[in-house]
Amino acid sequence: MKKGRVTANFKDSIVQKYVILTQIIKKMLHMTDSLGTTLTLEASPKRIISLVPSLTETLYDLGLEDRIVGITKFCVHPIHFKFTKKIIGGTKKVHLEKIRLLQPDFIIANKEENTQEMVDDLRKICPVWVTDIATVADVMQTISDFGQLFNCRTEAKKWNDKIVFAHENFTRFIKDEPTKKAVYFIWKNPYMVAGSGTFIDQMLQLNRFENCFGHQNRYPELDLAHLEKEHDPELVFLSSEPYPFKDEDAFEIGRFTHHAKTVFVDGEMFSWFGTRLYQSFGYFMHLHERLKAHSKKEKVG
Repeated sequence: MKKGRVTANFKDSIVQKYVILTQIIKKMLHMTDSLGTTLTLEASPKRIISLVPSLTETLYDLGLEDRIVGITKFCVHPIHFKFTKKIIGGTKKVHLEKIRLLQPDFIIANKEENTQEMVDDLRKICPVWVTDIATVADVMQTISDFGQLFNCRTEAKKWNDKIVFAHENFTRFIKDEPTKKAVYFIWKNPYMVAGSGTFIDQMLQLNRFENCFGHQNRYPELDLAHLEKEHDPELVFLSSEPYPFKDEDAFEIGRFTHHAKTVFVDGEMFSWFGTRLYQSFGYFMHLHERLKAHSKKEKVG
């Protein structure tokens, strides 16, 4: 009889442990990032490091400022973060020891902005979530993912709703605009432009700008001597980042694109994914109004 009671108690103990373990597993968060890596988290992250400037801004917009413990030197929005958050390096090179000392429980990276070697090293410290964003749909999925990861689903939905509204409004605005051939410069020495498979290319398409380098992948180098003859752009966009083009650059490029209009543009509006996209649609509308006004002046002249 005594042996039977011991056996029964042992079975009860095993069942109780199984139930507890099952409940713990159910509470765990299982999420898969853009590259197909599945992360299992026991709780919503509380100490976040962001290696992606536009996603640092997104985290802030989602109300997660207090959870952010580390950022890169290129995370310039919101501006006060450079005084209140620990700078752990750049987007291509980070200080691993500084990161370890911050004791993060979650790191946000991006396929384009951060290196695979960096991500591998950081995974020895804590889980790393890698994003890969090239379309509006990717932006909204990332915001939704953050809503689940950081338990801020309501804020995430609000931002996605705002982006949908702005996108639809811009689509109505742009539907009758003629398509114009354009080239979007991002770098000098060597000259580099935005090609296919990039978020910039997606933004150009939304604006009905035919990307002269849309048939080339990522960020091809460019010989200015061949620009007009081989591509003949109507618009030349000089971005404010990552290379800050200036008037002398416009003059130099203009020597090879005689009839094209050169336009300085805000690089953040074309290349920052995340909640910034909501502002971008308004910026694009203003950009088209500028182009129209300039065209009218030329006709009058």
